[in-house]
Amino acid sequence: MAEETIFSKIIRREIPSDIVYQDDLVTAFRDISPQAPTHILIVPNVLIPTVNDVKPEHELALGRIMTVAAKIAEQEGIAEDGYRLIMNCNRHAGQVVYHIHMHLIGGCHLGPLLAK
Repeated sequence: MAEETIFSKIIRREIPSDIVYQDDLVTAFRDISPQAPTHILIVPNVLIPTVNDVKPEHELALGRIMTVAAKIAEQEGIAEDGYRLIMNCNRHAGQVVYHIHMHLIGGCHLGPLLAK
């Protein structure tokens, strides 16, 4: 079994966080170190350490992450101008917390993701 993370404690509301959405499958909260005016993390309520650990039984929660991202982007007023969804897998990609999560980032021009 994977080790519990800070995200598990946020999901259970054991530590304070600015939660913007929560249901039985996913929780979304504002990043404590935002990289843009809107920077929200969307996590499955079940602990899945990395994308490499995703199983067929996780499909409903991971699909919900996408629909919640679109809903939050609309609520935040960034849907029309655009936003970025990022999910990192393991250390070379920049994953720091080993509880998969999607970053919803927007509210400004983001520019290219990678240099050419």
